[in-house]
Amino acid sequence: MDLAELQDVIERTFGERDRARGVPATVAWLAEEVGELAQAVRKGSHEQRVHEFGDVIAWVATLANQVGIDLTQAVQRYA
Repeated sequence: MDLAELQDVIERTFGERDRARGVPATVAWLAEEVGELAQAVRKGSHEQRVHEFGDVIAWVATLANQVGIDLTQAVQRYA
């Protein structure tokens, strides 16, 4: 799955709920997931790390959708 597909899936699946939650709450959820990722990297299994990386990426896509950012365009600076 590429980033555009991810953003589309996130929007179709969670978009209405995400907009109702709002940007500040989404940032808080993202921060919490980054904390869980940090813990998994330090002390977790490979499976836990995979899970937490997935959560962080999904929340980044959620936030990007809410603020109108195309993640494919955003990562072009690293191309």
